[in-house]
Amino acid sequence: MSLSNRTTPLLLLSATLLMAVPAQAEVYQYIDTNGTISLTNVPNDPRYKRVTSELPRSRSMISDRELDPVIARHSRAHRLHPALIRAVIKTESDFDPLAVSHAGAVGLMQLMPQTAMRFEVRDSYNPDDNIGGGTKYLRQLLDRFNGNLPLALAAYNAGEHAVERYRGLPPIPETRQYVIKVLGYYRTFLMNARTSSRAHGPQAPRSPARGLAPSTASR
Repeated sequence: MSLSNRTTPLLLLSATLLMAVPAQAEVYQYIDTNGTISLTNVPNDPRYKRVTSELPRSRSMISDRELDPVIARHSRAHRLHPALIRAVIKTESDFDPLAVSHAGAVGLMQLMPQTAMRFEVRDSYNPDDNIGGGTKYLRQLLDRFNGNLPLALAAYNAGEHAVERYRGLPPIPETRQYVIKVLGYYRTFLMNARTSSRAHGPQAPRSPARGLAPSTASR
């Protein structure tokens, strides 16, 4: 993945921190005479000073009422059904904007630091920024794999090159299970959306974006 040339020192600091330590680890920093910041969770030099152990956890959680319009806005911007975005969020983080994986993926759609930089996400813990970057990435994957949703989801989990290398779903149990889970949640959220729509009265039918028809879940 290519990195943006406009990456700020703060983003580099956050990326280094997320790749170096797990979510709850103690973090130590050292700033040299050139202003370069070094971070570690195993300080081997007395110049390292403890920063914090749970800085991200001081952030407030987002409510479902706040999350719905964010998902709706980004779904329109990137031509994805809101139910699909919700399904990815459910699978990736179970709607926890503060989630951090062992590999360093962050936030609702579990963006790796490289992916966040690639899509100019300033704050991966911010639900709006995170969903914006995640939906843009998913849209690009769908376009790259000609609207094939299972392949796009596999690439979101394992990377584009893994899908291209195997010319299909990679033989990785975790990735295959991931695709099944997202498609299952997608069907559920899609049915819930239709039920809610009928409950609020008749509306003009909308065609899902290319590659996002419910039938793709059974392929």
